[in-house]
Amino acid sequence: MKATIVAAAALLVGGASANRVHHRHVHQGLFEKRGYNESETCVPGCTTVWYTVTGEAGLYTPPAPPSTSTPATTSAVPTTTPPAVVPTPIPQTCPTPGTYTFPATTIIVTETTTVCGASTTEVPSGTHTLGGVTTVVETATTVVCPYATTKTENGVVTSVLETTTYVCPSAGTYTIAPMTYTVTEAVTTVVVPVVTTYCPGTYTAPAVVTTITETATVVYCPFTSSAEATPTPAPAAPAPPVEYTAAAPPKPKPTKPSSGYTGNLGGKGDKWAMTYTPYRPDTYCKSKEEVFSDVAAIAGAGFTTIRVYSTDCDTLPHVGAAAEAHGIKLIVGIFIGQVGCDNGNPTVAKQISDLKSWARWDLVDLCVVGNEALFNGYCSVTQLKDLIYHVKSELGSVGYSGPYTTTDVVSAWENNDVSAICSAIDVVACNSHAYFNAGTMPADAGDFVASQLAIVENICGKTGYVMETGWPTQGQCYGPTCAGEVEQKTALASIKAKLGPKAVFFSFTDDPWKAPGACNCEQHWGCSKVFGV
Repeated sequence: MKATIVAAAALLVGGASANRVHHRHVHQGLFEKRGYNESETCVPGCTTVWYTVTGEAGLYTPPAPPSTSTPATTSAVPTTTPPAVVPTPIPQTCPTPGTYTFPATTIIVTETTTVCGASTTEVPSGTHTLGGVTTVVETATTVVCPYATTKTENGVVTSVLETTTYVCPSAGTYTIAPMTYTVTEAVTTVVVPVVTTYCPGTYTAPAVVTTITETATVVYCPFTSSAEATPTPAPAAPAPPVEYTAAAPPKPKPTKPSSGYTGNLGGKGDKWAMTYTPYRPDTYCKSKEEVFSDVAAIAGAGFTTIRVYSTDCDTLPHVGAAAEAHGIKLIVGIFIGQVGCDNGNPTVAKQISDLKSWARWDLVDLCVVGNEALFNGYCSVTQLKDLIYHVKSELGSVGYSGPYTTTDVVSAWENNDVSAICSAIDVVACNSHAYFNAGTMPADAGDFVASQLAIVENICGKTGYVMETGWPTQGQCYGPTCAGEVEQKTALASIKAKLGPKAVFFSFTDDPWKAPGACNCEQHWGCSKVFGV
């Protein structure tokens, strides 16, 4: 039996509150959203739903609840089953070749619900440890954690959610209840069970017309959108059918090394891009309306591009829609916030899946794979190179043909043999903050950042861009170098004059939810006032 996904959507459609990608700055925690162990449970206060699926022993089949849909006028009749209760992709069994029509389906989720979801990863032959739940603790802590796993009995594989009590003996990052997979083929796509949480909302699978050319084919119709739930939601109007031709998904082919990007990346005036994360001061995700207001302000200040770090908090649909509305572009990213620089890292796999589902490449100027991943020790050079090629293959399979890079501090570029990474990227990039270079005065910030960029350009022999640069308004002094509002205004004016069209300014607002860090500055990099916002 063959399985086909006939709409561009991720298998995991999660709400913002379930999407926690932890980011870090070169000097202190940058995007550590929410307390790590506020309630000492990994997924508190959720309803648990189990699904049982069958398949080859030792392999996991993604759980997908059946659909209420019945075929319209068709030349063949699919098998349909009872309604889905959460928006996992709907399986439709098409027993014979023919043309099948599946109407639009809407599901209302009224309470936060946790189920067994699935994450796919392509692995070489050998033994691999994948899945589990990753948690970060700042002290010795005992956590009660639900995790997804499988059980096999008489050749039947059952996907279940179970709960374990795990003792974290000290501060650090822990992966709880991972699974071991042994594969014998050169390259195998493994589907890993994961804990997936759906927030309250309205989820819609669009109408689909598909032509099936083989017998016993299962077509999956993913849900592609969600919105905040209302007390008495009205059913969504059926969307016009979309024509698809179902076929087995093509196996991605490796992307050849870049020979250097020759496009028109960067700004045309003295400003290009601003970093943006859709988090409120209380660390929860901003609403779509708040995101639209922020993006309007950034565009109004003359920036043509926004850099986002990952895909959590509905970043792609919300920031993407706002960017489109205001005629600006995005720099998208795959963020690595822990040791585990491959698609087996669930947060990395989820981000790739989110980007593939969104696929609005007309809004994308650049894709950044990793932010200071070498400096933080999350990746080796080989691992990061392999991940860049993997992302190029995955996104290329759904139409992205734009440039790629990774960004790091200059010391990481200098202290590693990065020739393999240079071959994998189209442009080179660095993060550079003159404030941390003791003795560099605000008026000289532009010269310092430009000199740092020149170093990485020479290392790779490619055009370079600065993915983060700024100056804090509060913090300790490094010799004569001090933070402050006047200092920030002077420093940013210097950077803008020297290389504004090649720099991404950090960041749109202050972040009071961060730890102050050793410099007492981590919360105070917001620079929108400097640009009249």
